[in-house]
Amino acid sequence: MRKSLLTITCLAAFAMPFAASAQSEAGAAAGATTGAIGGAVVGGPVGAVVGGAAGAIIGGLTADQSRQVRQYVIQQERPSVRVQEQVVVGQPLPRTVELYELPPDVGVQTEYRYGVVNNQRVIVEPGTRRVVEVIR
Repeated sequence: MRKSLLTITCLAAFAMPFAASAQSEAGAAAGATTGAIGGAVVGGPVGAVVGGAAGAIIGGLTADQSRQVRQYVIQQERPSVRVQEQVVVGQPLPRTVELYELPPDVGVQTEYRYGVVNNQRVIVEPGTRRVVEVIR
């Protein structure tokens, strides 16, 4: 199992060079590894690849930018939408979940949106509505 997880993690990290190309390489690599491991725990090999990609994207933010985004999202009082599906990185959110933009004053320009579902705040890729990160 450990060998498979390591292989999947490496494949996910190398399969996503486009995600890391315009970002901090160290942050993206760390994010890809963390995302792949988390994705593998939840979704097996497919979860590892999706988690690695999402981690590389979010991991590309500097520590300060990541902190700013998380802090902003946590402070917003937005209604939570209840859904039957489990909220998992790599899985799309239903259309019933409203997505909100990050304002320019957060200091981070990003295409990502956030939402609140099942009392959890999530960062979402708006085109596919896939969860990129669950903020804990």
